[in-house]
Amino acid sequence: MSGNDLKIHQGDWLRLVLLSLLWGGSFFFVGAAIHDIPPLTIVFLRVLIAAIVLLPFVIMRGIAFPSGVAGWKPFIVMSILNNVIPFSLLAGAQYYLTSGMTSVLNATTPLFTVLVMASFGEERLLPRRIAGVLMGLAGVAILRGTGLDFASKENVGILMGLAATLSFGFSALWAKRHMTGMPPLGLAAFQLTTSSVMMGVLALAIEQPWQLPMPGLGALLSVAGIGVLSTAAGFILFFQIIARSGPSNVMLVTLMVPVSAILLGHFVLGEVVVAREYIGTAVIAAALLVMDGRLFGLFRRKQIAEVSSS
Repeated sequence: MSGNDLKIHQGDWLRLVLLSLLWGGSFFFVGAAIHDIPPLTIVFLRVLIAAIVLLPFVIMRGIAFPSGVAGWKPFIVMSILNNVIPFSLLAGAQYYLTSGMTSVLNATTPLFTVLVMASFGEERLLPRRIAGVLMGLAGVAILRGTGLDFASKENVGILMGLAATLSFGFSALWAKRHMTGMPPLGLAAFQLTTSSVMMGVLALAIEQPWQLPMPGLGALLSVAGIGVLSTAAGFILFFQIIARSGPSNVMLVTLMVPVSAILLGHFVLGEVVVAREYIGTAVIAAALLVMDGRLFGLFRRKQIAEVSSS
């Protein structure tokens, strides 16, 4: 694979920013609902609502449904790796952690994705990608600051968050090997459909949500928001970026999500943005440029032009 194959397509930068806003909002939505609705039920409603939103568009566009066990197998595995395991772990982590801290843990996804891809021989472990990931992690550490208290409950939440990001890394590997060439809308809809079935069984068997008190309006609106915006719209963007820029590059969005979470908190909730958050944002932006390699390419072309003209 050439270095060019690892660059982000120019048109996907805007998609990455929009996806970071949608997925950054998901942590707020879960945080608003988690104390009224248990985590597996939140995830079940999230994927179910998203599937209901997307399936009519699949039918209208004439996208063929998978047939037989062999046809559905790629979506079943992708659902487990990209929805069932990580969504449940991240929602559960928010019992012990703030939504901001959970989004910071989620930002380790590119590191795991790069390492998983390199371990299975799918992508070269280029020095600039390692440097970019480390810079990005430094950026989210700056965003977080120094206020973390490693109490036992927080440790549980941290381990759940890191396990979720590892699962995302393997989902990128599966997408690369088994889900290329499929229409993004179909990828999202069929994955969420299989996720709905699996999460429905888990939520009904473990949490028995029908026995719980009726959640408040705020919690219900939050679940609707995470289903329609963060999941349905988010996964369409997710697979569009994979199709043109590759699975490792789409995972860069998780480095941007904490930035989006801070901006949403500032403009929507009126939270104060401090200096370290501006610094962390700048470090993350630099990390994305380093990982993409386009900035280095501009310098190299400039140097070549200067040598040629001399």
